[in-house]
Amino acid sequence: MTSSNVERFAAFAYQVGDAPLPLEVLEETKRLVLDGLGCGLVGTTSEFGKVGVEYGRVLGAQGDEATILGQRERTSVHGAAFANTELLSALDLTAITLPGHVVPYIVPLTLALGEARHQPGFRLLAACAACLEMCFRLSKSMDDLRDVQDGVPATPRVFGYASMVFGLTAAACVMKELDQTITTEALGIAGGTSPVNALRSWQMHCPNTTVKYGLGAGIVLSALTAAYLAELGHRGDTLMLDDEEFGYPGLVGSRKWEPSGLTDRLGEDWRFPRAISFKRYTTTRTMHATLDALIEVITENDIKHHEIESIVAYGEGWSANVPVYVNRDVRKPYDAQFSFAHAVSVAAHGVRPGKDWQTPDTVFRESVIALMPRIEWRPHPSWGTAVASDPLARPARAEVTARGETFSADRSYPKGTRSPDPATYTTTDELVEKFMHNADGVLTPDAAERIVEIVLDLDHVADLETLTRQLRP
Repeated sequence: MTSSNVERFAAFAYQVGDAPLPLEVLEETKRLVLDGLGCGLVGTTSEFGKVGVEYGRVLGAQGDEATILGQRERTSVHGAAFANTELLSALDLTAITLPGHVVPYIVPLTLALGEARHQPGFRLLAACAACLEMCFRLSKSMDDLRDVQDGVPATPRVFGYASMVFGLTAAACVMKELDQTITTEALGIAGGTSPVNALRSWQMHCPNTTVKYGLGAGIVLSALTAAYLAELGHRGDTLMLDDEEFGYPGLVGSRKWEPSGLTDRLGEDWRFPRAISFKRYTTTRTMHATLDALIEVITENDIKHHEIESIVAYGEGWSANVPVYVNRDVRKPYDAQFSFAHAVSVAAHGVRPGKDWQTPDTVFRESVIALMPRIEWRPHPSWGTAVASDPLARPARAEVTARGETFSADRSYPKGTRSPDPATYTTTDELVEKFMHNADGVLTPDAAERIVEIVLDLDHVADLETLTRQLRP
């Protein structure tokens, strides 16, 4: 009898739990975990990160199982997973892996379960890798926000990252050491209880919701619920990823369904590492290549913000008329994460990329706000052809008029991406520097350095509490 895609996913997750990972997969997963933890630590300074912590405490009640980043007390698995997901998501600074931000969901989920169950570090890495691979394959089978048809954007009307619930549920099953049969049922439950695809709604309405394109911690709770319910005896829909008409694609509104790549050489050909993109800026990845080009112009020509007459920024073709991105009404630091004009203005001011872009002093600086009306965002004319050739491409250009002259620079790929240009690759040393900057003010330098050592050797850590103990001040 031919197995279903849900059953094949379950078999993959079950086998990955104890099998050695390929070296590249192992090392890239450790880098993603380190980066994610740093983003979570700095998230403790964010208004909405603090909201996540408080609700995590509500969920956790008097639990003493798992750590909330940067907090002294512990709470329940569900409370810690919820709080830490919101912390990692708070500044929009975590790495991108297809279909989008997976790291801020998978790291808190596996860390909470791993700490509570005293699991070794290699199991967390295996669970994270399995999730990342499943999320990548599902994303390639359905609509893409950056779809191109005949050289022009073909943005789907309904889009989102709900499909991550399958990978997250599989990871929960790995951490709970559930057998293949129960994992199959859990994945079926996950598909039937999936959140909606709400990203396009979030993009098109201003002021935009502060739970972003669906509550990140909500999808983590959905995955945990699916795993726990399957363990307790609930049954799932094992045909969810085989039935195009009445299965998952229709459930979440995907126009496209190409399932042939879901399980092809699954476990042999690991695909997610090729699409990892680390972030420098607390902004949507959509504008990063443009910001890289702009900073080159500003730096190489020693342009001061008060000298700038105008800036024309060219970037992603599909994004030029998206309300959230063209919004200039910045009421909270959160709004600045998605406003193209605001990000361009901050970059023109020479502020260090990273968490400093989200401080109130930076966000509401008078000169930053004053420059925004002189900034124009346009679609890059070759965007469609470039993306059709290479989905990772993000052609960009920045033109700055100052001192009566126009200065410009171009990019094909943003910093943080694996590309034909080796300079765009983010080294481990650069990630460590980013982590230390994010941890500064939350943990002592000694604790931060110890976390780096532990994570980069996580496959040899016998008990994850060795790591989580360092994450409490």
